[in-house]
Amino acid sequence: MRLTAYRKAHFNAAHRLHREDWSDEKNQQIFGKCNNPHFHGHNYDLEVGVTGEVDPETGYLIDLKILKDIIKEEVEDAFDHKNLNKQVPEFANLNPTAENIAFVIYNKVKAKLDPKYDLEIKLFETERNFVVYRGE
Repeated sequence: MRLTAYRKAHFNAAHRLHREDWSDEKNQQIFGKCNNPHFHGHNYDLEVGVTGEVDPETGYLIDLKILKDIIKEEVEDAFDHKNLNKQVPEFANLNPTAENIAFVIYNKVKAKLDPKYDLEIKLFETERNFVVYRGE
């Protein structure tokens, strides 16, 4: 049997959407209030989905405690109450859009998972705005 198990998580973080190679006017035009030079924050909600075959002996796809620990170490501890632009090395040269945050989370979690699993990251920047990344 093949299925997907999910674990939810949450973190709060600040960021600024900005490109150094663009003028202030272009940054403001493209990113609007998200380009605030004093940053702004979000209460991010995260859903991590792991897909694979259920082990017939244990009845588990994955021990969700393992997934919980990976998410805590790789996402919550790394991002929670941080300024993504200034305190998270992955965003030193990567604009911390929701799309790029989901991409970074995917790579951090995938590196800790058994490669037999497929992974899906669903990141909510607000309750109405979210992105999904599956490594494609």
